[in-house]
Amino acid sequence: MNIALKTVILECKNMECLIDFYSKFLDWPVVYEEDDFVRIQSPENEMGIAVQYAEDYVAPVWPAEAGKQQIMAHLDFGVKNKAELQKAVDKAVRLGALVAKEQYGDGEWVTLTDPEGHPFCIVIWD
Repeated sequence: MNIALKTVILECKNMECLIDFYSKFLDWPVVYEEDDFVRIQSPENEMGIAVQYAEDYVAPVWPAEAGKQQIMAHLDFGVKNKAELQKAVDKAVRLGALVAKEQYGDGEWVTLTDPEGHPFCIVIWD
């Protein structure tokens, strides 16, 4: 049996904003769309990200704080070197992401939040 991860689904209130962000950030096209669910997919493989409308969505707090909405998951996006890392961070910020106030590590990754508050990292992966 071969099981593969196909889609990561992020809940949000503003689906249009969030799918627009990830579609432009990754240069992935929309491949499926309903009123409350939209999916984009990598042109190279079947990996996708979907956004799903959630009326009661509350953005998580990062880093975690007691009594606040906790992170259920976060995404890591890989680049090859520091120059690509900076370009990817700049692109994400232009598209509406925010660089997190607290950063960890040795400059090999940057933590941001997307326009709906989901944390994600851009990481140098060899």
